[in-house]
Amino acid sequence: MTSSAQPDPAPPAPPVVQAHRLVVLVSGTGSNLAALLAAHTDPAYGARVVGVVSDRPGVGALDLAREAGVPTAVVALRDFPDRATWDRALTEAVRVFSPDTVVLAGFMKLVGAAFLGAFGGRTVNTHPALLPSFPGAHGVRDALAYGVKVSGCSVIVVDEGVDAGPIIAQDVVAVLDDDTEETLHERIKVVERRLLVDVVGRIARGGLRVEGRRAVVG
Repeated sequence: MTSSAQPDPAPPAPPVVQAHRLVVLVSGTGSNLAALLAAHTDPAYGARVVGVVSDRPGVGALDLAREAGVPTAVVALRDFPDRATWDRALTEAVRVFSPDTVVLAGFMKLVGAAFLGAFGGRTVNTHPALLPSFPGAHGVRDALAYGVKVSGCSVIVVDEGVDAGPIIAQDVVAVLDDDTEETLHERIKVVERRLLVDVVGRIARGGLRVEGRRAVVG
């Protein structure tokens, strides 16, 4: 006697979860980019760098991206008649990669109205000081000159100001009596890379919400 029983159907395959798309803007050697590239190889991280855009040709960060198989673009300010035109070109170069989040990782230009109109509220930046103290290009030098005993780094939401956007996260670094700008900055960079990778991963997995001056992840 043969059985007419049929095997149970296989369970449906789990849905494929699309990794959160990151575009990273760079200007230099790319130490923060390298940290993000190392993190994005783990599927559990939840985010993946899909494009790297530089305002300078020939920088080390572009080499890192190419070695990782990540497409790159260069949008140099000198190639445009004015800053507004450059800002629009930068916006379009980033838009090509359809980012969920844009990360400014050592990017040494201020973005403008066109860029913020397209990516405002989902662009983050790092700064090597505990904002709102010591904004600008010389945060480490200014903190040392002021005589602070602790410094650190901040990850913020980018707005139209200079390091003025809502703060997402911060971490502290002790200032040593014999610190120079270079030695303090090197220790801050180590903490900055770790904090940036953590924040971007949490944004990818839980989202970013900005409510006035408050930036909330998750």
